[in-house]
Amino acid sequence: MTDRASTYVASFANPAKEPDVTDTHYLELLKAWGVRDDGNFIVTGSREKSEARASVRLREFTERHLRMRLDNAKNMVLVVSETTREDNEWIPLEIRYAVDDCGIPIIAAYPGHEVILDPNELAPLWPAALAKRIREGAARVIHIPFRPEALRDAIAQFGPAKRPQSGLSFYDIDTYRGWGY
Repeated sequence: MTDRASTYVASFANPAKEPDVTDTHYLELLKAWGVRDDGNFIVTGSREKSEARASVRLREFTERHLRMRLDNAKNMVLVVSETTREDNEWIPLEIRYAVDDCGIPIIAAYPGHEVILDPNELAPLWPAALAKRIREGAARVIHIPFRPEALRDAIAQFGPAKRPQSGLSFYDIDTYRGWGY
């Protein structure tokens, strides 16, 4: 049995539309905010993914490592921004493997949002692989703003043994008020 102790972080930023945002930007924020006491985050970076597009052998290597990283994760933070659904290669693979093979919960974190009380309002942002698994009831997802307190709580709380109740889970308004949102 694998010791699932880390948090896998998946994101996609389109540099043409979000020139100041990169996948490492979100990872660095998570680390700076200290949302995990141990800082145990894993990520398959955009550079690694971009280089893998050019070579079948490198793609196979990257996919194998991505799977190994997800095998060691207790949950996955999926940063959902305006451009996340544009990635039709790696984000779908990460979602598919996390949900279908690893059975880990997804923490869908939305930059620029203060509170999330109706995840369905954010459905236009979802990658097709996530929308499909929510619709079919396969994915257990907590939808939260990309903010330190919400991330800290979700990362500490959810894992393979304790997953969100459904694909459309969210914190109530009292929880947000308790965090000062």
